[in-house]
Amino acid sequence: MTCRCRRSATCASSGPGRCRRGSRNRDKARVKVARTHARVADARREFHHQLSTRIMRENQAVAVEDLAVKTLARTRMAKSVHDAGWSAFVAMLEYKAVKFGRTLVRIDRFEPTSQVCSACGIKDGPKPLNVRAWTCQACGAVHDRDVNAAVNIKNAAGLGGDSLSSAGQTGTIPAQCEEAGTHRDGHPAVVGIPVL
Repeated sequence: MTCRCRRSATCASSGPGRCRRGSRNRDKARVKVARTHARVADARREFHHQLSTRIMRENQAVAVEDLAVKTLARTRMAKSVHDAGWSAFVAMLEYKAVKFGRTLVRIDRFEPTSQVCSACGIKDGPKPLNVRAWTCQACGAVHDRDVNAAVNIKNAAGLGGDSLSSAGQTGTIPAQCEEAGTHRDGHPAVVGIPVL
């Protein structure tokens, strides 16, 4: 049975918009589009689960910036912002922080993390998104925008204090070896095949 939308039987593959309402081909096309959307949502959810679990297992403390997703969605990057699923990812980080006994710190969205020099602390002012690197007017330090914001978020969360610098460490705080594996009933994971 073909659809009466001046197309052949390939109508169902073009999407429900070109098929006549109430036709079987429209139903087939609707199901096909729904399956595609479900596949994309499942892939995004799986990626969020894997990444959030890895982040929480590898770090004792994690700091995230509370972004204004509604405001970002009004820009040209709206599709990318919605595709990222930031709020769902942060929600996963929150419950996994409780599950693994880690610390999750949210930084206020009004904290000027990309405007402040992480070397001297001077606020250099807002910059458009196309500026990916900038030089501080006060101290002359050259900053990558994202790395500078990450350092400022770490400092605002209280994670970038003397404990890291005195130990000579930079970057993430790794979890202890006995904490990193999967635990069952308080016992560490068994490596190898147990003998019967």
